[in-house]
Amino acid sequence: MVVVEGPDAPGVTEPAVSVLLPVRNGADHLPACIASLEGQTLTALEVVCVDDGSGDATPDLLAAWSARDSRVRVLRQDAEGLVAALERARQAARAPVLARMDADDVALPARLDKQLQLLSDSPDVTLCGCGVEYFPGAAVRDGARRYEAWINGLHGHEAIERDLFVECPLAHPTFMIRREALERVGGYRDRGWPEDYDLVLRLWQDGGRFASVPEVLHRWRESAGRLSRTAAAYAPEAFRRCKVAFLRRTLLEGRDGVVVWGAGPTGKAFARTLAEQGVSLRAFVDLDPRKIGQEIHGAPVLEPSGIDRLKGAFCVAAVGQPGARTEIRSSLVAAGWREMVDYCAVA
Repeated sequence: MVVVEGPDAPGVTEPAVSVLLPVRNGADHLPACIASLEGQTLTALEVVCVDDGSGDATPDLLAAWSARDSRVRVLRQDAEGLVAALERARQAARAPVLARMDADDVALPARLDKQLQLLSDSPDVTLCGCGVEYFPGAAVRDGARRYEAWINGLHGHEAIERDLFVECPLAHPTFMIRREALERVGGYRDRGWPEDYDLVLRLWQDGGRFASVPEVLHRWRESAGRLSRTAAAYAPEAFRRCKVAFLRRTLLEGRDGVVVWGAGPTGKAFARTLAEQGVSLRAFVDLDPRKIGQEIHGAPVLEPSGIDRLKGAFCVAAVGQPGARTEIRSSLVAAGWREMVDYCAVA
């Protein structure tokens, strides 16, 4: 059963943006999130909050917010999970553009304004994000800082697309998406892997284009208890299953198997997932002379020049070390391989 609190605001101007805000037991950080949405320079918005079975003070905080702000609507449901909460919010939203927000994050005042302006100026863009800053500083590890730097360096569609299979190239709590595009691909869904990455890949498969405001407009809270740190759907193995599933029905169609560039732990793990989903493994490529000539998972390990005789295959760059992606790309381009046609980076 769903309980709705707050006015439906009959006669009020339709919002330009609907903010989808799912929350469960978020009382500790929810006031800062609320304050950041109240402080947005874009005022033509509505906030659709879904309280997903909270047992703390969250319902009281949301009720007080909706009582003082007619733009806020609260839907309460039993604990059904993030995807169900997002879908509940999506179906209740009224605006032609939907934005995401997490209940423990902080949106800088111009975030929604600048993202909406990007969509207005670029009608071909389906989904946009913005730059992020992890906080509080004491909780942010080196891996998160590397991810922050990577995601903040991706702005236009071409840059985002070429790293599409590395990781989710836009931060989920910064998503702003055209409603009709989200509806066309079926909204959010649960496939046992990250729901945001699944959505981005479906949008891309549907011909969607991406962009990001080249400015930090969102503060992304880091903590050991974050869902992305604790739930199985966000584990490395789940990401690999997601990547391979989408590769199989897009870039791998019509190709003569896969060459994995990288015979280390990352490449071997990716090769296992390929095999589990029935993809033929043609070879590994590696620089380590100790590995060249060996077989891994029944496939030979070749030196880079050996890839020339495998041009009917698709190559995935699966080396996790810093700088490796750039070096592999340079080698493949020099050999005449085309990115997102003949090869892509997956690490």
